[in-house]
Amino acid sequence: MLRLLRSGAALSAAALLLTGCQSASPEEETSAGGDFEPVEIEHALGTATITEEPERIVTLGQGSTETAIALGTIPVGMEEYPWGSDETGYMPWIHEAVTEAGGELPEQFTGAEELDAEAIAALDPDLILAPWSGLTQEQYDAISQIAPTVAYPELPWTITWEEQITTIGAAMGQDEEAAGLIEDIEAQFAAASRPEYEGITFSFIYTTGPGTLGVFMPTEQRVAMVSALGLTVDPVAETLEETEGTDSALLSLENADVLADSDLIFTFYSDPGTRQEIESQAAYAAIPAIARGSVVAPEDQPFVTGSSMINPLTVPWALERYVPMIDEAIDKLDD
Repeated sequence: MLRLLRSGAALSAAALLLTGCQSASPEEETSAGGDFEPVEIEHALGTATITEEPERIVTLGQGSTETAIALGTIPVGMEEYPWGSDETGYMPWIHEAVTEAGGELPEQFTGAEELDAEAIAALDPDLILAPWSGLTQEQYDAISQIAPTVAYPELPWTITWEEQITTIGAAMGQDEEAAGLIEDIEAQFAAASRPEYEGITFSFIYTTGPGTLGVFMPTEQRVAMVSALGLTVDPVAETLEETEGTDSALLSLENADVLADSDLIFTFYSDPGTRQEIESQAAYAAIPAIARGSVVAPEDQPFVTGSSMINPLTVPWALERYVPMIDEAIDKLDD
């Protein structure tokens, strides 16, 4: 069973919010009396002006659904993400959180390049959250006519997890509660961190096919999750040129030797066939961590997704699964 809110702080906050109660933050644009005050959020694609407390929220990209739920509002609709879903058709932490809350699961609609604006309009939203997404200007121009829409601050898919939660909290008029969620996540990371991980370096990589190699930047959310456990990002990441809109650097496989000093390699594959194809490349197999088996490469799609983003629902779900895999990879360092 998903232990999505196992810490006392998160459990208390969620219970309070799911009953419709909320407190307010004097530092933000929510009044001290608890009444919603209009807020404007500037982002890369425009400005979202939210004049009333949102009740019908639609989410795009990743992470916003989970944060909205943790703040007490189950979205009426969300962009589908079939690759990370389980047999329910939803990502397991979302399905279980909504079920435990006794709510209705969000309607799912087509997203990404084929974003279904008509389906979004049919949901009659009063707020659209897309701070961690690939929303284009054209798509934004269309859906922002339906409801105030909050996109990313600078580039697609590059917001930090703290900024995402803070942004959503501001849009929902729940700044203080959002800050509490951040503190709770930090506490969970601190509790899960391992002193024996100190000094062990890692790179988080991916491939899009034979001959390619990508290295995620230190601030990318899946890298940040591993770092929070006490491992150290290989400094080589800071020397690589980031590819705009990816939060990563792309390399030719011929340059894979830049990862020679990474004690561990974290990665993922879309399917077993792709994994076999990638690992059969001599230059890839020669990466020291790959060669000795110091690799953390989950194959379970929901886990790959859950460990790729930091939010109030995924963190407790992912951490209990991550640590044993990391320990197994570290054991290979002594082989």
